[in-house]
Amino acid sequence: MTIGQRIPMRDGHLKATGRLKFGADLRLPDLLYARLVLSPHAHGRLRRIETAPARAVPGVVAVLTAADLPWFQREPESHARALLAWERVVYYGQPVAVVLAESEAAAADSAARVEIDIEPLPAVVDPLKAMAPDAPRIWPGGRPGVRADAGAHAADVGSASEGSAVLPPNVSDHVRYTRGEIARGFEEADLVLELTYRTASVHQAYIEPHTTTAALDPATETLTIWTSTQDPFGVREEVADFLGWPENRIRVVPTPVGGGFGGKFTLLEPLVAALAIHTRRPVRLTLTRQEEFLIGTPAHASIITLKTGVKRDGTLTALQARVIFDAGAFPGSPARIAANLLGSFYRFPHYEIEAFEVLTHKPGVGAYRAPGAPQALFALESQMDEMARQLGLDPLEFRLRNVMGEGDELPSGKRYGPIGLRACLEALREHPLWREGRREPGEGIGLAVGGWHGGLEPAAAMCHVDRDGSVRIYVGAVDLQGTHTAMAQLAASILGVPLEQVRILQGDTDTSPYAGASGGSKTIYTVGLAVQRAAEEARQQILRIAAEHLEVAPEDLEIHDGQIYVRGVPEPRMRVGEVAALAQRFGGKFEPVFGRGTSAQREQAPGFAAMLVRVRVDPETGRVTVREVVVAQDVGRALNPLLIEGQMHGGAAQGLGWGLWEALRYDENGVALTASFLDYALPIAPEVPPIETRIVEVPSPHGPFGARGVGEPPVVPGAAAVANAIRDAVGVRMTELPITPERLWTAMTARMIAETRLRHEWGD
Repeated sequence: MTIGQRIPMRDGHLKATGRLKFGADLRLPDLLYARLVLSPHAHGRLRRIETAPARAVPGVVAVLTAADLPWFQREPESHARALLAWERVVYYGQPVAVVLAESEAAAADSAARVEIDIEPLPAVVDPLKAMAPDAPRIWPGGRPGVRADAGAHAADVGSASEGSAVLPPNVSDHVRYTRGEIARGFEEADLVLELTYRTASVHQAYIEPHTTTAALDPATETLTIWTSTQDPFGVREEVADFLGWPENRIRVVPTPVGGGFGGKFTLLEPLVAALAIHTRRPVRLTLTRQEEFLIGTPAHASIITLKTGVKRDGTLTALQARVIFDAGAFPGSPARIAANLLGSFYRFPHYEIEAFEVLTHKPGVGAYRAPGAPQALFALESQMDEMARQLGLDPLEFRLRNVMGEGDELPSGKRYGPIGLRACLEALREHPLWREGRREPGEGIGLAVGGWHGGLEPAAAMCHVDRDGSVRIYVGAVDLQGTHTAMAQLAASILGVPLEQVRILQGDTDTSPYAGASGGSKTIYTVGLAVQRAAEEARQQILRIAAEHLEVAPEDLEIHDGQIYVRGVPEPRMRVGEVAALAQRFGGKFEPVFGRGTSAQREQAPGFAAMLVRVRVDPETGRVTVREVVVAQDVGRALNPLLIEGQMHGGAAQGLGWGLWEALRYDENGVALTASFLDYALPIAPEVPPIETRIVEVPSPHGPFGARGVGEPPVVPGAAAVANAIRDAVGVRMTELPITPERLWTAMTARMIAETRLRHEWGD
């Protein structure tokens, strides 16, 4: 059985050697290259776009604006439908024109010559100011729709009170969860702690920028789109709705994704489709790195205020939370997810959790690995740590005393099944870093937990066995992080054939069975289950054919290494390929071996992770050096420990980025200040220490072989673990991300000044 084996990612060698072909490598005859012209204002009225100088550049075929493309001549319903501004711009960098040329150089030269006249209008950049009833409206004509990736990633957040109050114009969503009596909860507390936490907008920083190519078939008037996407079927749906076409006229071919992390859903595809239809020539648009920072879909900034109550013995009594997510110019934030998560880790008998999604004059934001969870858990885990320290309690034992488990009810109204949150904490409790607490001067150790409830979406798969014994598995899911390798392991284990005989074939939206987006830690849980069922059906077909041919009962047969054995007989009787051949010949009496599997999971498989971090703080500069990281994660069943460890390493590194380096910044006028990797800091190899992993297995009742999703949880606790380690090292509670040297030095200096003043006034 290949389940549980450490199998390298199947296309890993192609990626490592640069031989894998990505979307920008596609070559089509008569191809036009597109380049965007971006707005220099965050909010303004379009008065004039002069394109004559740009059209004069040799090799330029067209310079187009929304006036040339009727699909854009309306208030946009989403970020992807606003890639050509109509009458107004609503964020800095919003495209206002697009150049089409015979070469990328000509397109870039031409775009620089487009002259734009925009009447600047007041820009609302601060979400708190945007919530004011008299703030300038982002959308005077009414709020637009919701991004598709919000639902594609989302864990079910159930029902909640929407509130009866009339919301301010720029508040596009509001949710409220309650339990018990919040006032009573605070009355019962011996310690009441209230803090406000802030997180920055964070970019996914994938290596490959967005790239999309579209071509119209003049014979059939059908459109083919090649695009780097996590969600080909979602792209087809969105483009069809945008164009007003039936979906059967659109074929989406997903190209290999050079990094997504939630940022590669629908973005360029509606615009490129419109350009291909307008010109009746193939068109490609590949974003520059600057354009990625300006018009991509990063994670949301947040402001979260927590007020908590706790008894001296460590029993939690109350949680009051106010959550504000800055959605940029378009709705679709994970504010509801964050609100649900705040009440989904610890047993608060009384809580009141309220969340608001607020629109501002910034780019539309989207999903980034566990959307909403890093923000929510930075606040909650910092708060838990601070309560434990103020009460003199062990932070880990304090968590174990209050942690939720099987049967506990979430704010969404759902109840947990078997989960591994407690097991992850117990795994870290036994680790030498926590047990021995080794620290050098200036060092601190921090602990935090995180998790993700998991997404749900129907899926289908097909399994075909050929005459040579090889197996073809057909799926529609994009492989981002080795899921196709794990699916091959599932099929090989079930069918009893060598792993190298199994191929996973991902087609396009015309040829593949349906699968939802690859995101939300649900690909193996949903598509993997369909693969399992398809392989199981094919196995039963193989055994029935072999049993009839050998004149034995199917239950007396076994399959190992591609050979069919009669139980108790050491010599094989047939090869799997021979069985398939009996159903693939003229006059054959058996149906071909072809398994079909579908899934429509209704129960989530929440996954959790816990992280220990050891840091050193330079007291003179505020610089933080991460010395050691340990991650324990419940994966349900480790189908492939090697790939799971890779997910844990990558997630942990991204969590450190949230905590110490990453932030998209804007000035008071909404102008982006971080539009390149020169300005946007990322953790680099020397700054990420060795990461130790501890795999915890608490099987999911519904996942294939008990597996859970593994992609989201490891990123979630990182920022809080770093903040808690800094608190342990220097006694300062940092409540804003990222924790830059300047911020930390300022906080340490303020604390030193305050302590000096107290000693002067009161003595030691």
